[in-house]
Amino acid sequence: MSHYEERLERDLSRIKQQVGLLAGLVEKALDDAVHALLADDDRLAYATVLADNRINAVSNELDRMRMAFISVHLPTGSHLRLMGAVVHANVALERIGDYAVTICREAVQVPRPPQGLLQREIELMAGESRQMLKQAVDAFLEGNADKAKATMVIADQVERTFDMAFDDLIGAGGQSSVKDLFAFLSVFNALERVSDQAKNICEDTVFAVTGQPKGPKFFRILFVDEDNSLLGPIAEAIARKNFPEVGEYHSRGRTAGVTDPQSIALLQELGIDLGNHRPQAIPAHHQEFAAFQIIVSLQGPVKSYVEQIPFHTVALEWEVTRPGSVPPDLRILSREIALQVSNLMTVLRGEEAN
Repeated sequence: MSHYEERLERDLSRIKQQVGLLAGLVEKALDDAVHALLADDDRLAYATVLADNRINAVSNELDRMRMAFISVHLPTGSHLRLMGAVVHANVALERIGDYAVTICREAVQVPRPPQGLLQREIELMAGESRQMLKQAVDAFLEGNADKAKATMVIADQVERTFDMAFDDLIGAGGQSSVKDLFAFLSVFNALERVSDQAKNICEDTVFAVTGQPKGPKFFRILFVDEDNSLLGPIAEAIARKNFPEVGEYHSRGRTAGVTDPQSIALLQELGIDLGNHRPQAIPAHHQEFAAFQIIVSLQGPVKSYVEQIPFHTVALEWEVTRPGSVPPDLRILSREIALQVSNLMTVLRGEEAN
């Protein structure tokens, strides 16, 4: 190995050590923040807030080291990608330190620590987020793209835990003050954001190691109507056929009706295949809706189907021709739905979706 290569590797090693130092401080801040909240330890909370200054100083030094590496070595290829990943990891870790400060500031404001179900959900969500953060940092420092990809899936579990916690906070509305409810919501939101930042670190690790950029977001979309015999299934079939790369599509009805064989045949001529569709009713448990980022109603308000829309779910209502007792004009109906589907995909992915 040449003198230049030795120096390059030494400087890279120092940068990774600095990332490890920053991550260790951030992980400790997060641990201390959660402990301060659950143990009603104001002294620890205030100490953690002040310790954020050390995190900021280490973050600033990491940025200086990165700029020096670029100016000295003029990196290309994988080394340049790694420096880009260091920028993003530095930002992500510094923000997680800020989330720890937020938890501490809320901890000293609430009159008593969370109890019962809220306490268990904070412990659960904190554990999931901390695990994800640790694995993300390990993957980054090891340059392990496979570990990074495996770690990203934890974010979905954290999001589901957040949705359950949000429902429980609403249920506790009569037992706690509005101020306390907002404080606990802020804590849950901060813990979820930890997992989001950890996921960002994982995505940057994959890019640094493989050159594979972050892919576009993939959406789970549910179409609902009265009996899942026509409108929802048409939207589902059109979306699945025309936009398979944008999302995963499902349809349900308030009840499970019967699809008319004649309508199936006519739609087949229009290129819409409902031959294998079997009408299904809406899930009995509202938690199942949390799996969908978007719920679209083709007949009436979404809230007439879903009593409580999950926190992370977007509800849309489309105006389309309503089928009556007389067989509807399926050509016009399918065009209306296809246009609505296309417009939605443009919003989600831009013009390139079409």
